[in-house]
Amino acid sequence: MIGELQTVANLDAVRGVEGDGARVYFGAFDHLIVAQKDGFCFNGRSRRPPMDRVNALLSFVYTLLTHDAGSALEAVGLDPQVGFLHRDRPGRPSLSLDLIEELRAFLSDRLVLSLINRRQVHARGFDLSETGGVWMSDETRKTVLVAYQERKQEELTHPFLGEKTTVGMLVHLQALLLSRFLRGDLDAYPPFISG
Repeated sequence: MIGELQTVANLDAVRGVEGDGARVYFGAFDHLIVAQKDGFCFNGRSRRPPMDRVNALLSFVYTLLTHDAGSALEAVGLDPQVGFLHRDRPGRPSLSLDLIEELRAFLSDRLVLSLINRRQVHARGFDLSETGGVWMSDETRKTVLVAYQERKQEELTHPFLGEKTTVGMLVHLQALLLSRFLRGDLDAYPPFISG
């Protein structure tokens, strides 16, 4: 699908390719859940409200990452509301959503899979509403928040900068690189691609 992006003519076509990629990616996601299959099965992405425990976890962690992205963008002088790929809507942090696309699999999805596969969260820690939505208990939410903060403390070498940093600083570094590109200090924006 990356090859298809070289030939698309407009932003709607880019969004179409991205949608196709998301379907393939999330189509394989359930196979990555190797523990607690009876309580954590994934049949596709659902939100507002999430319709299963895996989607409840994903939505919550994506919200945390989106908040971090908004703060990082504001810190480098960019408006988190004005994006490139996500459509601008009142109250929607479109640029934050653009920025987290390259970090979701590495940070959020891996965290959710680890929480399930390492049995750090349990099916009993979720509630089913009358409308079919699934919500985390306060205890589960606390477990996820602690794990998210611990994940952000892990160290790595940034693939473009070649410097040691923490996972939590990635969103800030990517926001800084984006701002440098937009201001003409970089010839191209170097997306984060994990190894």
